[in-house]
Amino acid sequence: MTSDHKVFDGTGLHDDTLAVRAGFKRSDFGEHAEPIMTTSSYVFASAAEAAARFSGEQEGPIYSRFTNPTVQTFERRLAALEAMPAAIATASGMAATAALMLGTLRQGQRVVATRNMFGSTVNLFRNFLPRYGIEVDWVDGFDPDEWAAVCTSDTRFLFLESPTNPLTEVADIARLADVAQSVDAELVVDNCFCTPALQKPAELGAHVVIHSATKYLDGQGRCVGGAVVGSEALIEQLTSFMRSAGPCMSPFNAWVFTKGLETLGLRMDRHSSNAHAVASWLQSRAGIGHVNYPSLESHPQHALASRQQSSGGGILSFALTGGKSAAWSLIDRVRICSITGNLGDSRTTITHPASTTHGRMTAEDRAAAGIGDDLVRLAVGLEHVDDLITDLDRAISLGVGV
Repeated sequence: MTSDHKVFDGTGLHDDTLAVRAGFKRSDFGEHAEPIMTTSSYVFASAAEAAARFSGEQEGPIYSRFTNPTVQTFERRLAALEAMPAAIATASGMAATAALMLGTLRQGQRVVATRNMFGSTVNLFRNFLPRYGIEVDWVDGFDPDEWAAVCTSDTRFLFLESPTNPLTEVADIARLADVAQSVDAELVVDNCFCTPALQKPAELGAHVVIHSATKYLDGQGRCVGGAVVGSEALIEQLTSFMRSAGPCMSPFNAWVFTKGLETLGLRMDRHSSNAHAVASWLQSRAGIGHVNYPSLESHPQHALASRQQSSGGGILSFALTGGKSAAWSLIDRVRICSITGNLGDSRTTITHPASTTHGRMTAEDRAAAGIGDDLVRLAVGLEHVDDLITDLDRAISLGVGV
């Protein structure tokens, strides 16, 4: 039997090394690759050991709803990549957001958020949190003064995406972290679009990071999952919530996400270079209005994105001059791009946000967020970029005649 079953210590190592090594606690069998622990429960040597595990006096797995070695490997590896102390994995990205809110907030506490984010998050905050006495103060855009103005002594979280879905707006994370600190609140950043390969919110002052692991952390559209990354105290609190409420990640999904992390840096480089090429081409294409992509100099927060992110990422959106009919025509005529609401896949996906991912938002919220019927979101994959441009060019020509 091997004696090498300590958790890998990644102190001082680069992300590419952490992505393939961090967080793995090898068992006495000495396995080289991470195993999938498909067990619901664990056997104890005695009644006394079982009692010690359940009471917390002794470390070790208890029940896979909240202590599974495969899930814990993913959690430790993601925390290492985000340069944060700990993480907890959940059944989906929305489960991560819901667990953070319901597992930490109490009646009377408040959240400050922007409408410029994923439609399901807006709906959770608008339609469900108030049922539990948790109120949300909405702001338009990312002006730190506007955020500070709506904060009260009851504000617990400032919640944002950067870049946003689908307009790729970029928030000044460091300045908003200062706003949170000034009112004794915490800044929560959804880092789904960039991942820790391109942006580390904690290094900019954020206190909590949210992930939909379904997206780039997996990278191939195979599984659904999420995670909350933060302080040990926060994750301990959420583990207690997980133990009672149970929105847990399955061991198989955790294994898929762990293997996805191994290639995260490589994939994000390719997603970014492809997306930049497509966005640059779209800017000069007849029939296209504005193009939203952080690495373009035309982007309103281009300078900020250049400071916060190592590249633009794989998501862009653009408006069609022909409105909704032109947008739908383009989507219907593509051959390579997949028509689906998911993103972060190795395959390029295309969708009409106003009628799909953000369709359950009110018309007022969509208008406030700048999501018009003419908007198309493109999650650029790993195909050859020339093929993607040819596919889009053909579809635009057939749809709008230019």
